Amino acid sequence: MDARVLAAARVLFAYHRIDDPLAPSDAIVGLGSYDLRVADRCAELFHDGIAPRLVLTGRSGHWTRDLYETSEAEAFAQICVAAGVPESAILIEPEASNIGENIRFSAALLGPDLRRVVLVTKPQTQRRVKAAVARQWAGVEALVTAPRTAFGDQPTHAFPLENFVNEMVGDLQRILDYPAKGFAVAQDIPGEVMAAYEFLIARGFDRHLA
Repeated sequence: MDARVLAAARVLFAYHRIDDPLAPSDAIVGLGSYDLRVADRCAELFHDGIAPRLVLTGRSGHWTRDLYETSEAEAFAQICVAAGVPESAILIEPEASNIGENIRFSAALLGPDLRRVVLVTKPQTQRRVKAAVARQWAGVEALVTAPRTAFGDQPTHAFPLENFVNEMVGDLQRILDYPAKGFAVAQDIPGEVMAAYEFLIARGFDRHLA
């Protein structure tokens, strides 16, 4: 992958990250995916005392249909229990197949009396989660965080760099398109981000476009 592609991918990665400052909350919601480091981050936050309850949500999605023997939520729960999170503190939501369902199903599971939640996702999915939760989980202050993974460390053997770049391009398309569909609130997109997005599509990184 040449230097221009990598430079454009780094622009998208920086844009997708949010990394909200965290505060004590009513619950932690871990969004299932191919990236088990998200589960590690959920366990870390639980042990830090950020919240007394942990919801793990996800059935399967575009990247995980053949990855786990269980649902994403159950795979994440195994990681969290192994890291010392009590099973009694974990709620499993094993049906969601996209970010909107992750949010809505978790909200239904937790009930109406929450004031603040921390949502944990992949670094490059933070902005999309932030935009979706603002539209789809009314009345709750939502803080978004992720594993503290650098750009160069985010691809894995199971999810290599080409997939990672395709994912970021597809997620930016959804950030652009979903406000008009009622799925998310609009986000400001700087010119350099749009230029990187268009460049990567022109270079063939279009496998995750809707």
